[in-house]
Amino acid sequence: MTLTDQTASPVHHESLTALGSNLRRVLDGPYASERAVGRATFPADDMLRDPELDVAQSREWTLGRLRELEEHGFGHAGVPDGKNSVSDPLTAVMAFEMLAHGDLSVTIKSGVQFGLFGGAVTNLGTQWHHETFLPGITDLSLLGGFAMTELGHGSDVQSLETTLTYVPDSDEIEVHSATPGATKAYIGNAAKDGTMAAVFGQLWVGGKCHGVHVVLVPLRDDDGRDLPGVTTGDQGHKGGLLGVDNGTIRFDHVRVPRRMLLNRYGGVTDDGTYASPIDNPNRRFFTMLGTLVRGRVCVGGGAGITARRALSIAARYGLTRRQFPAAGRQGGVLLMDYLVHQKRILPRIARAYGLGFAQNELIEALVHVQGPEESTEAEQRDLETRAAGLKAITTWFANDAVQEAREACGGAGYLSENQLVEMRRDVDIFATFEGDNTVLLQSVTKALLTDFRREWGELDRTGVVQATARVAGEQFVEATSANLVLERLADAVRRKPEETTLTDRRWHALMFEERARHSLESLARRMRAAAKDHGDSFEAFNALGEHVQFVARAHLERLVLQAFVDAIDACEDREARSVLDDLCSLFALTSIHEQRAWFLEHNRISSARSKAIGSQVDDLCRRLRPHTLALVEGMGIPQAWLGAAIVRD
Repeated sequence: MTLTDQTASPVHHESLTALGSNLRRVLDGPYASERAVGRATFPADDMLRDPELDVAQSREWTLGRLRELEEHGFGHAGVPDGKNSVSDPLTAVMAFEMLAHGDLSVTIKSGVQFGLFGGAVTNLGTQWHHETFLPGITDLSLLGGFAMTELGHGSDVQSLETTLTYVPDSDEIEVHSATPGATKAYIGNAAKDGTMAAVFGQLWVGGKCHGVHVVLVPLRDDDGRDLPGVTTGDQGHKGGLLGVDNGTIRFDHVRVPRRMLLNRYGGVTDDGTYASPIDNPNRRFFTMLGTLVRGRVCVGGGAGITARRALSIAARYGLTRRQFPAAGRQGGVLLMDYLVHQKRILPRIARAYGLGFAQNELIEALVHVQGPEESTEAEQRDLETRAAGLKAITTWFANDAVQEAREACGGAGYLSENQLVEMRRDVDIFATFEGDNTVLLQSVTKALLTDFRREWGELDRTGVVQATARVAGEQFVEATSANLVLERLADAVRRKPEETTLTDRRWHALMFEERARHSLESLARRMRAAAKDHGDSFEAFNALGEHVQFVARAHLERLVLQAFVDAIDACEDREARSVLDDLCSLFALTSIHEQRAWFLEHNRISSARSKAIGSQVDDLCRRLRPHTLALVEGMGIPQAWLGAAIVRD
């Protein structure tokens, strides 16, 4: 079932300004029709949880809401149901986006059930697994968890301690938590609702370990009691997402039939031996994890929607709230008329647009790689790198935007009825799950310094340093060139950049290109020097941590600018294009201004130009101030869905 199959009547008729409507069309991009259908058919009644509900009540409400959404086609949309074995990545991502307009506990519980648990069965299982389990997963009669993370191993999935041992005498897989560190932790659906889990562990066959694999393990009986050998725990009250029943799982020599092993990429044959279509263990591992990249695309997209929700509330409040009298302003000055207030909101709206454009391009890449078209291994690796990087910077941005929006609404922002504190609680963890953001940025830089991801899986830290030195002078330019458009723009002003205006897109491109290129080159030089030193390879690598993070951020900023430029080029409406030009300049100059120390230290700008950037940011905020409402409308969150008392009609 797809979103376009639904016949529900529109939940709310929006009256948009012409500019707001055009901006929304540009930001929705190639998926404008799908997003419009989603807004028109989304069941918006009771879409936000009462913040006064306790943990038990929140969990009950969340599961009930998920069942209601499933009836309207917003649950397992894009996930095959066993009869239809084709996974539809676009519909799945669009559905997740729509869910993020409401309660995030529902969004994440849906992601656990359909995206993670269902995704593991879909992407790692075979036809038998699809036919046997997907019908129950998609109609919510089989609730499950994604048991990857362990207390002793979070991001380090390759070192998981849970063992999956093949027992030839009974033709079973024995699942065991050998140490306290092997306890599965923070698992959604584990504390209460889940009756099965996709369990990640080290597969042992004939005394040999074949690395991380996944097996389906029943957890509870029909009465909700733990099955023999299974011990589940409830992690109770959390900092947010109270409707998601996160818990722990331990296994004491639990046996399941061999066929419960999800064996698309490797498993045990009928004669009791291990077989895989992928010979290289590291390549097999990354191939298995690569099939789950959709989760990061969804989490980043959901965080972006949350940031837009918060900024929409703060901006709309700023257009109605008056503070302090002033000549010619009867009743006081609107918050949005204060320049300092504009600078809290408008640069973040600019970044929200930029990240939205980058998300559109990421979705296009996902659809290409996971859709029916042929794709290359290089395209798969690029998708994984982009998904990791955009997930990191978008979820961090969401946390920043929600906090700033809360403060911009003063005391009213602290009231639960205005939703911002609930958003802040719920979106916080987005920076951690589906990959810790700091670790994800390390993976982005790692990808920038090598031609093939699998090389790194075979290297220890000494090898990382040596391989970096080897590829730094040759391959990184090709590996990191995002798009020739920015390069051409930069080349046009490279000789005399100081003679360009601060709003010249060519100068922005040059600064973003220089930051990304120079930081990567200097990192490679430092790694080359470390390789020659023959000292402690870990400390050599460890000392470069901040530099590694900077390289990834610089690369991702360039991707966002590129996506912004592409979107403007595709915009046909003159007024919308003009506003987007200013918005893009605000994004670019804010990025440069926030890191002006780097540009000064590396002689990319003069001190006079550095000071002028701040003034130009002020001017852009003043120019965009009259378009605040249209910019908010363009972000695509219907006012009636915001649920905040301070912005109700």
